Amino acid sequence: MDTSTSPLVSIVTPTYNRADYIGQAVNSVLAQTYTNFEFLIVDDGSTDNTRELLEPVLADARIRYFYQENQGQSVARNCALSEAKGDFVCFLDSDNYWPAEKLKQQVDLFRNHPDYDVVYGDIITIDEKGQEVSRKNMKRYSGIIAKYMIRDNCVSMNTAMARRRCFETLGAMSGKRRVADDYDLWLRFSARFRFLYVPEFLAYYRVMDDQISSDKTRRFDSNWEIIRDFRREFPNAMSEREFNSGFAAFHSRKARYLASKGARREAFAEMTKALRLQPLTRSSWRNFAAVLLK
Repeated sequence: MDTSTSPLVSIVTPTYNRADYIGQAVNSVLAQTYTNFEFLIVDDGSTDNTRELLEPVLADARIRYFYQENQGQSVARNCALSEAKGDFVCFLDSDNYWPAEKLKQQVDLFRNHPDYDVVYGDIITIDEKGQEVSRKNMKRYSGIIAKYMIRDNCVSMNTAMARRRCFETLGAMSGKRRVADDYDLWLRFSARFRFLYVPEFLAYYRVMDDQISSDKTRRFDSNWEIIRDFRREFPNAMSEREFNSGFAAFHSRKARYLASKGARREAFAEMTKALRLQPLTRSSWRNFAAVLLK
């Protein structure tokens, strides 16, 4: 392979009015110890000085910059994916950044584990000023993970690297929703492909008030649509019992969230749905008791 013309890894970064942070994201890519990559940045109609800030680095032949009218993050990602040439694809949002060994670690893992299709890891959560908030992560899984993904999205977008053939087989971002489109992607992939989780911190993830993902109510609504679509489109991805268990877990999580916000009637309605799906499990009744206590 001629690495001068054939990058192994395609990095996708959508951005919209993130001039305060995109420099750190870009610098973290250029500081990678693994260098055989292309870097596709899609400016989704920024009205700040994003383009001006990027000008100095656009001389790097590995970086390709695209501008489009504001159409949303999923459209921006798909724009980059349509141009990607690498055998592997990974995503970096413009307000986050990577440790220097991120790409090398994952390329090595793919070489050592050729039977896996997606490699992902943990995040370090930071605040708007870049101060570390937490290293606590949710439980993550390896192998055929659909039965876990139907419960909740355990794949961190900014840590994942996937074979391009995954996108060629099942498509890119659906673009159906402005919230949780990453969940839709990884859930679909989990129906056909094998995931490898490595307990390493592979991204710094910034939490801010104006993020789309910070709206939990919208995220729950979108997640519900996503898992319903998934069950209809991939009915053989798991057993009926596993689907019911996953749906019950979703309703229980939503019930606990609603109870924490004081929406008791709505919380009880969600717990009723969970109990109908799994009336004989201890976990459903424990969740019901937790909602009652809240």
